[in-house]
Amino acid sequence: MAASDSGTDESLYPIAVLIDELKNEDVQLRLNSIKKLSTIALALGVERTRSELIPFLTETIYDEDEVLLALAEQLGSFISLVGGGEFAHCLLPPLESLATVEETVVRDKAVASLRAVAAHHSPQALEQHFVPLVQRLAGGDWFTSRASACGLFSVCYPRVSAPVKAELREHFRTLCQDDTPMVRRAAAYKLGEFARVVEVEYVKSDLIPMFVTLAQDDQDSVRILAAEACAAVAGLLPAEDCEQLVMPTVRARAGDSSWRVRYMLADKFVELQQAVGPELARSDLAQIFQALLKDSEAEVRAAAAGKVKDFCMNLDKAHQEHIIMNMILPQIKDLVCDPNQHVKSALASVIMGLSPIVGRQNTIEHLLPLFLIQLKDECPEVRLNIISNLECVNEVIGIQQLVQSLLPAIMELAEDTKWRVRLAIIEHMPLLAGQLGQEFFDEKLTGLCMSWLFDHVYAIREAATLNLKKLVEQYGPSWAETNVIPKVLAMSREQNYLHRMTYLFCINVLAEVCGKDITTRVLLPAILSTADDSVANVRFNVAKTLQKMAPYLDVAVIQPQVKPVLEKLNVDPDVDVKYFASEAIIGIAG
Repeated sequence: MAASDSGTDESLYPIAVLIDELKNEDVQLRLNSIKKLSTIALALGVERTRSELIPFLTETIYDEDEVLLALAEQLGSFISLVGGGEFAHCLLPPLESLATVEETVVRDKAVASLRAVAAHHSPQALEQHFVPLVQRLAGGDWFTSRASACGLFSVCYPRVSAPVKAELREHFRTLCQDDTPMVRRAAAYKLGEFARVVEVEYVKSDLIPMFVTLAQDDQDSVRILAAEACAAVAGLLPAEDCEQLVMPTVRARAGDSSWRVRYMLADKFVELQQAVGPELARSDLAQIFQALLKDSEAEVRAAAAGKVKDFCMNLDKAHQEHIIMNMILPQIKDLVCDPNQHVKSALASVIMGLSPIVGRQNTIEHLLPLFLIQLKDECPEVRLNIISNLECVNEVIGIQQLVQSLLPAIMELAEDTKWRVRLAIIEHMPLLAGQLGQEFFDEKLTGLCMSWLFDHVYAIREAATLNLKKLVEQYGPSWAETNVIPKVLAMSREQNYLHRMTYLFCINVLAEVCGKDITTRVLLPAILSTADDSVANVRFNVAKTLQKMAPYLDVAVIQPQVKPVLEKLNVDPDVDVKYFASEAIIGIAG
């Protein structure tokens, strides 16, 4: 084909080269050529693409996985290049071959492209071309083709005739009972998706038996995916059918011998709760959830603990408080002292959200003692998660009840050896400032906020400067002038030049929020006096700071005070200082 192209039409010579590259021994050249397939197809035109390029590609699908992956991806967007939806079936042969290869990522990409191509088929074309492809894959000798077939049923089923639909359901049932676990796993994974497009009567008569069979599979990897499908299947059925057809499977999987299956059920529990409706959630799911919260495996308890707030929020309002106080709260009390830190951390991230649900009195009586225990927990993530969610409690009972325990917890986290923990507590300071009030914050926490400016980790110092800006936005410029600015200005006399740099960064952000008067009267003189610093990095940051401050300064001081300093820096012996000084001069003039 390449030779005839180059011989008959010189304009197609580059195409001949690209097609030769597809046969080249160098993998990278073949990969490049595949990525340019749309260029080849455009140059060839739709007819030659259909009659020459696609058959050529179909014949040469024996290559490195990387090349096949690129090919599978390209073919999915080839509809317009073969002449539109009318000729979409031309793309099926190469994609069918790709859907049978051994490498999973190539098969998955081929299935994704086949699904995209299916959308462009007419109902007649689906029955004539696409459904036979699905049937061939489903009946293939290798498990790879049968596994790929599972992902194609849902895209063609809604638009084919009733007899063909019956055939497809039968093929899917066969795949659910396949000898190979990988195929059953693929069928279980796609069961929920297929169920959504099948008529309800056939969901009950055909798909539910498949679902029950997969949920009892001897391979836990299959049962996991069946557990994941519980919510999707339940959502398609009325409540009375859920009780009869889905709940037995849910109860069985909640007591499954494999912790991974129980974990999956816990992870999908809220979706399941929403699917089965409030009545079944109250009568059945509450007990199952209670069992998952006291599961023997920490991973299951952690997954269930993370769903506590959402599960309680979605309960029927008439029975909500009773279920929470009598069934969920006793388990929460145990989980607060769980030996596994991941369980405690998962619970701490949601427990505060129960306050608005149970109300002020129950929060004070039952939840507050648990919050206080968690604020003293040995694990920093637990303490941090409680502090992160203080807002919920503040709305219900106010924060004063927690203040005595909060302070030691904040202090410990602020000095934690892990810098990411320190960073997280800094990020919560503006929130705490709003909830604790100015007087308490000044007395207990302003000093802490200033101490972070001297941290040995740059990310902490940077976060601390932004924190100061947010605090000034909250408490106002006059508070900053009294409580923050004097301490910041004192940093200009620090021996360590990094601290002097931090001082400049602070001035940068404070100028944005302190107003023109304070910026001109207090901050500017301090910056100008730093222009003679012995360290070049400090000097060029003075130039950068002056440029950033200029919009917030009184215009009257620019010429007499700022310009002379920048001009002096512009003749500095250090090349970087000169560069930033000249940039600042141009920036201010502009």
